[in-house]
Amino acid sequence: MTAPRLADAALGHRHVFVRDLVLSASIGVYAKEHAQRQRVRINVDLAVHDDGASPMSRAPVGRDEIDRVVDYAVVADRVRALVAAGHVRLVETLAERLAEICLEDPRVAAARIRVEKLDVFADAASVGVEVERRRR
Repeated sequence: MTAPRLADAALGHRHVFVRDLVLSASIGVYAKEHAQRQRVRINVDLAVHDDGASPMSRAPVGRDEIDRVVDYAVVADRVRALVAAGHVRLVETLAERLAEICLEDPRVAAARIRVEKLDVFADAASVGVEVERRRR
């Protein structure tokens, strides 16, 4: 199954992303997971309203200023802060919370979040979940 495109001129969206952010998280349902932190890899993909991407637009690119775009550094900082905020039992819960904070920015039309635990099984690179949430 192919995921929908997040950068789509027909919808007026650009794709903003943070790839392979590896953090130490307090996550898991088992007692041993409460006692020690685990490595997680987080990927954030956002469909962002792009004021210069309307399907018929030949508008100039616009101001070359950070305040007119969704700043991926801010996204990464918010992800780090949420992961550091305390214990979460399920990767699904963490992914949902991350999607919620991304959608707080009114320019974000959709958020696709992948959360992977990296050290669960010796014979698997990772386990985890991916969610996609769209603005209503």
